Amino acid sequence: MNFVKRAALSLVARRAKTALLLGIFLVICTLLLGGFLLQGATSREEAEAQRRIGVDVTVRGDKLTLATAAALGSSPLVERYNPLLRGAAKPSGLTPLTSDVPKPDDGTEGPGQDGLMLNGIRDSEMLLDFASGRSRIVAGRALTEKDAGRRVVLLEQRLADENELKAGDTVGLRSSDGRRTETFEIIGLYEDPRPDPSQWVAPSELVANQVYAPAPAVSALGFGTKPVTAVFKIGSPERAERLHAEAARVLGGDGFRFDVNDKAFRDQVLPLRRVGAFAGSLLWLIALSGAVILGLIVLLTIKERRDELGMLLALGEKKWKLIAQHTVEVTALLLPALAVAALGAQSFAEEAGETLLAREEHTASLPEVRMEAADLGRVAGIGLGISLVATVVPGVGILRLHPRSILTDTE
Repeated sequence: MNFVKRAALSLVARRAKTALLLGIFLVICTLLLGGFLLQGATSREEAEAQRRIGVDVTVRGDKLTLATAAALGSSPLVERYNPLLRGAAKPSGLTPLTSDVPKPDDGTEGPGQDGLMLNGIRDSEMLLDFASGRSRIVAGRALTEKDAGRRVVLLEQRLADENELKAGDTVGLRSSDGRRTETFEIIGLYEDPRPDPSQWVAPSELVANQVYAPAPAVSALGFGTKPVTAVFKIGSPERAERLHAEAARVLGGDGFRFDVNDKAFRDQVLPLRRVGAFAGSLLWLIALSGAVILGLIVLLTIKERRDELGMLLALGEKKWKLIAQHTVEVTALLLPALAVAALGAQSFAEEAGETLLAREEHTASLPEVRMEAADLGRVAGIGLGISLVATVVPGVGILRLHPRSILTDTE
């Protein structure tokens, strides 16, 4: 009788031990599969957080112009960037709002502060107020990088209401020296809920008088020689050091300020990384403990079946086939255990993820747990490895068995 058939008969004859091995395999497969699912979910959520949040790097310096900011923004390390070029512009046919607080007679208001503050940008959605939701578009649309070659502006709702303007109208803006005038189309109105300061400020510093336009259009009004501040969005904090080296190359030396703001990124990603690391440690622990437990059970089984092994050896059966029989007996239970584990592992992973992430302060929701064929394949591979280790290592004792000594001991 070949060893595969003997293994099948042995599993049927020893139902209690078969059920015990099946139960152990079921627990091992469920925990392994749950660990892989949790690890995969956290990895996907981390990648999504990197894409959605990223890390903001703010660069300032006298040598940082629109051209150098564009050169640095073209780096493969940068996903998006937004320069900020500011200048006080005088409106043409448009009246700025003024502070309700009486103006002090101390010469506080300087040249160019009686108009609007023109902010040259590339992408309004990258501005902190818009990204955080404090400011929002209420009519028209936001400014994007596609507007770089256009003369368009975003106006605050209060300024538009004061001048009876709406999206689609045009306004004139002059440079601070009054020598250059450009016509701009209003492509959108935004709302900023911040109240005016309690003390008097110049009109150009009021929230309602902040006008946003494409940076090249602001530069064309005579502000192009001013240094800019630029925000660069990168995928992870690990890229910041390389971007700093790139900035030093583009700007020449260290005459610039380089600030990394990765708090939002770390608040979202670090809890996920901790859960992923826990899942990885759990996988190793389960694999090692499973191999040890199954190995001890097989070792006890071999000792209990010395008589059977002695009879088979006396009949001329090869020792390697006896080891293979035990391997088949254990491995045959892997498939049904894996099938049942696939039904419950997802629920286990979701509950474990909720429990672990509930301890984290900044992670709001559980990542999506999704089972894939690769996860089942990895668990099957580890299960097969555990079966081999748990049977081959204890099976070394079979190689030292001699049928005469076994039968003599029996008698």
